[in-house]
Amino acid sequence: MESQITEFNADELQAPAWLNAQFIAEILSAYEKVDLNVTDLQISPATAQGDHYASVMFRTKVEYTTAKGKFSKPLIIKTMPEEEGHKKDMLAESHLFETEIGTYCHALPEFERILQEAGDYTKLFVPCIYHSLKPRQVMIFEDLVPQGYTVIRNSPPSEGDSKLVFAKLAKWHAVSMKVINEQPTFLKEFKYGFFEMPTFNTDPFITTGMSDFIKMLDKTPELKKYKPHFDKIKDNYLDRLKVEMHEYHKYRRNDRNYVLCHGDFHLRNMMFRHNKKLGAYDDVMLVDFQFCNLVPITIDLTYSIYMLMEPEQRWDMGKDLINYYFSVLLETLRKIGYKGDMPTETGLWDQIHNNKYFDLFLISTLLPLMMGVKSNTLKMHEALQNAEVRAKSYFYEGYVKDVTKLLPKFEKLGYFNDL
Repeated sequence: MESQITEFNADELQAPAWLNAQFIAEILSAYEKVDLNVTDLQISPATAQGDHYASVMFRTKVEYTTAKGKFSKPLIIKTMPEEEGHKKDMLAESHLFETEIGTYCHALPEFERILQEAGDYTKLFVPCIYHSLKPRQVMIFEDLVPQGYTVIRNSPPSEGDSKLVFAKLAKWHAVSMKVINEQPTFLKEFKYGFFEMPTFNTDPFITTGMSDFIKMLDKTPELKKYKPHFDKIKDNYLDRLKVEMHEYHKYRRNDRNYVLCHGDFHLRNMMFRHNKKLGAYDDVMLVDFQFCNLVPITIDLTYSIYMLMEPEQRWDMGKDLINYYFSVLLETLRKIGYKGDMPTETGLWDQIHNNKYFDLFLISTLLPLMMGVKSNTLKMHEALQNAEVRAKSYFYEGYVKDVTKLLPKFEKLGYFNDL
């Protein structure tokens, strides 16, 4: 048996020793329910360095034989970083893999079943063929790339691509609303999102974002007038944000809509399938469900404004795409027989604007990094680890322009009232 491992650098690109022919053979034998022998195993990184902060992923091409002949299967292996240190310790204390396993193996199969009963055969996930939490945290999937799916990297998604994304999210959200309404305990395990990470209150990436943002406001003449608003909240806005994020579990309101959110709804967590006959993408598959959580319906939508949309869409607060999302949400709720109070478009926007601390967190902490990565002026893993790199990202021309467009919108919407 030959094993070929592509040359890597850094922990997220180095295949661990346990990822070998024997391990894969045992997994495939159990999954296929046959005796088999792995004859060749090729391993390479499944993502670019820095694409996934909370896990590492490898692509394997497995060739094997059974009594029926020779076969091959492309797989994706997702696991924890191997290197010792702060990052590994932090991730080991988190619920990331438990959450993702629950999403793939518990929530999404039920969501698809509900859609299929209503005559909608939308695929919400790729099946997980193996998962474990001990002795190591691992998940294995069939690779989507040979099925024609790819990540869009070097260009923004078209309007049609974006509509595929928001239609898929709307169906996911709609079914989760039905499940929450009719099976209140079915999703009870989903209570650990990004804001429940063990070091959320101590990670410098989180704790220094607002101070770096305020420094940028102070040094930018046309933005300096907004500085007093952010000075007022700098010491407590994260606590107020947590109240928004914990609303379903602690402060649930009858006039709000809640969903199982994706939790990290950006372009690198989406794989698009190209249809050669159409000359365009005809499907999108969402991936990476480590931050799925029960939250207000607004969370994925607000996140998408800053982490998925292009500047011109963001300056309009994502109006067109979010309204399109709402139309699909409403259509799906009716199709699947949702028995709760139907949401309204006005109500959705009111809820988005009422969760203003998420906007303030995203614009001050995540948006500068995202824009720096998209413009190729910085690498995410460097920014997360280096305070000087992060501080420089706040003065990127495109980011300052975004802030200049958005803060007057915030003011008009009343975000700075009653801080």
